[in-house]
Amino acid sequence: MQSEEAIRQLEDRHLPLEKVEEIFLTFRDNMQVVGQVAMNLSLRTSVYAPEKSAHPLMGKLLTALAEVEDMGSRWAVAKNPHTPVEVLTKLADDEVNLVRALVAANPNTPPAVLQRLFNDEKIVRDGLSGNPATPAKLLNTLSDDTDRMVRIRLCENPATPEKTLAKLCDDPDPSVAKAAQVNLQKRRSAS
Repeated sequence: MQSEEAIRQLEDRHLPLEKVEEIFLTFRDNMQVVGQVAMNLSLRTSVYAPEKSAHPLMGKLLTALAEVEDMGSRWAVAKNPHTPVEVLTKLADDEVNLVRALVAANPNTPPAVLQRLFNDEKIVRDGLSGNPATPAKLLNTLSDDTDRMVRIRLCENPATPEKTLAKLCDDPDPSVAKAAQVNLQKRRSAS
């Protein structure tokens, strides 16, 4: 099989994972094919119903993809809800800030790793601010972040404590204040 044929086959998100693994093992040195393997895994993974895309080979492939030089592949692994915790922990130290940001945004990242990522750069804090698994103490501290996008994502996070949202309703940035008011109102009308 040629790499072009492998890429064409990988465009099918229903391709059996056994075939995806076979292609990965055959073309593991071809970053274009490897990137398409990562894309295939992303396309078949639903963040709304992750259990539907669970498969024993998924974790094995994600673990292997975390080791490749292709940043896009590591990026896809970092955001995948099936990525094993030990892989997320390792990717939290990736040299590429976008990979670390996606680890920070992944709800399966352990709290200790999220705590470690708290002192990282803005793009990583942005990931933390939207992650519903980020501990409440960190979410509260992020409400004082100097970056308005971090504070806006914090307002949209369903795990942000009401007390923190109430504080953000008085934010000097009108976009942040509005986002906090909308989320707070939704919560209060839902209860």
